[in-house]
Amino acid sequence: QVQLMESGGGSVQAGGSLRLSCAASGYNVNSGLMGWFRQAPGKERERVATIMTGGTTNYADSVKGRFTISTDPAKNILSLQLNSLKPEDTAMYYCARFTSNGWNWGQGTQVTVSS
Repeated sequence: QVQLMESGGGSVQAGGSLRLSCAASGYNVNSGLMGWFRQAPGKERERVATIMTGGTTNYADSVKGRFTISTDPAKNILSLQLNSLKPEDTAMYYCARFTSNGWNWGQGTQVTVSS
């Protein structure tokens, strides 16, 4: 059974940084398509960044140049480095892997950015 467990969220001031991690069990983070999504209160879940086998990455316009998605094959971890954080980045962040049945989500980790 595949499990995704996020960690690393927290509260920071605007301009600060956080690093989110997603530990995957029962699945190789370097196989297929994986990503980070976020959902703010009252808003729909949105794609933040994705990474494919081979390392091709894609970012939402709102985070380009500030966030970096990566994998650590040795630890089987998917990461998201968040720099220059803004209050509008406040949301629950979810790790996900793409399957034949759609996206498979983790439980999420909260990121709160104060001005």
